[in-house]
Amino acid sequence: MQKKFITNLGLLLFLNFLIKPFWLFGIDRTVQNVVSAEEYGTYFALFNFSVLFNIVLDFGITNFNNRNISQHKQLLSKYFSGIVVFKFLLAVIYLIITFTAGYVVGYDNDRFYMLLFLSINQFLISFIQYLRSNIAGLQLHGLNSLLSVLDKSIIIIFCAVLLWGNIFDATFKLMHFVYAQTLAYIVTSIIVFGIVLAKTKSFKLKLNKAFSLLILKQTYPYAVLVLAMTFYYRIDAVMLDSMLVDGEVQAAIYAQGYRLMDAASQIGVLFATLLLPMFANMIQNNKKVVNLVKLSFSLIFVPSIILAVACFFFSEEITSTLYLGSTASSNVLGVLMFCFVAIAATYIFGTLLTANGSLKTLNQLAIGGMVLNVVLNLILIPVYKAEGSAVASLITQFIVVLVQIIVVKKVFSFNVNYKFIATILLYILLILALVIGVQNYILSFPIQFMVFVFVSGILALFMRIIDLKKMVQIFTNK
Repeated sequence: MQKKFITNLGLLLFLNFLIKPFWLFGIDRTVQNVVSAEEYGTYFALFNFSVLFNIVLDFGITNFNNRNISQHKQLLSKYFSGIVVFKFLLAVIYLIITFTAGYVVGYDNDRFYMLLFLSINQFLISFIQYLRSNIAGLQLHGLNSLLSVLDKSIIIIFCAVLLWGNIFDATFKLMHFVYAQTLAYIVTSIIVFGIVLAKTKSFKLKLNKAFSLLILKQTYPYAVLVLAMTFYYRIDAVMLDSMLVDGEVQAAIYAQGYRLMDAASQIGVLFATLLLPMFANMIQNNKKVVNLVKLSFSLIFVPSIILAVACFFFSEEITSTLYLGSTASSNVLGVLMFCFVAIAATYIFGTLLTANGSLKTLNQLAIGGMVLNVVLNLILIPVYKAEGSAVASLITQFIVVLVQIIVVKKVFSFNVNYKFIATILLYILLILALVIGVQNYILSFPIQFMVFVFVSGILALFMRIIDLKKMVQIFTNK
């Protein structure tokens, strides 16, 4: 299973590193630089607002389906026929809830218009994710890896034409960016639907009320989990926008720092996408998961801590490079990138608990995290604005992941590996000393950054946090 994990992870990372960085830094960043800060801040706040209630679109179905199809592949045809129509019914409910909430908040007609298309995009994203959960459940990880970048590849093509194609005389507007996303998601959903349809024995487009109620009964714990996690991941920008006089500008500043963290977090999403069906399958067959947990944690921890330290110490240089000389978001970036370290660990330990079905515990943690994050934002935003919101996220993420680790140790009876923990702590101290030395003795930022990343990576191999010998053994089946 470890060999399968590494092989498919390599393919998944290669494809996503090929496509998604260009999407985030070539397209999304360019759009923010082209339009005004207030306009992009409004878009970012509305985008996060549209995400808040997207659990209604899924209700935990994707995770539930992924876990169950990976353990009982014969259920694909039954589940697929029953869930597809149900997803469209949930879309109607989601739109009603989202627009009602928007009315309560006080959005005007222009915001409602943008929110409509952003909400449609959320449904299409949710639908694509559900369709892909069937492919992941069938253990078709190579195909799922290719599909994971399909939507962004199409969006890149559409937006590249709009931004640089010089085909249209009209000035680029933010809504063009939103329209391009909608069209790309429609094309992707049609393609992925066709692939899943080819894998099923039968399909009937009919709402099965009894089956829908059964699914709701079985998935509501997943729904509560995702709802709570979504709130403490996405509420920051919405609160910045609504609590401050210059809310749009602060949301735009937060978006600049958040973009790099969000890009890095996609690595964790890829890990979780592979690990959930693998963990579920191993638990179902009473196989020990400790080795896969340690391997996956090591592979994600090293790049996450290297990137976090680099972004903290080089935050002004990075933001100035990305945003046309502006360093307004440098402090936000420095804080948020340490959130990525906690988020990366969550994608390992949280995914393991999800695969184990420990949803009651996860829900308690997620609800606690949501309440903590909202309270911290209420306290910190009025004083520290975007930076305060970043600190609120940092505190919340680390508390949640530490409790998850404690729960995993108890549930799976893991022994505490004091040597590994000591090695991790020593590694952190060494790279902190390294980055300070690099800043003091090397003048050029690009060289500083490359030397720090390269030496930090070599150090991780030398200290055997990432054990190359073991990985070679896994590939050679020794």
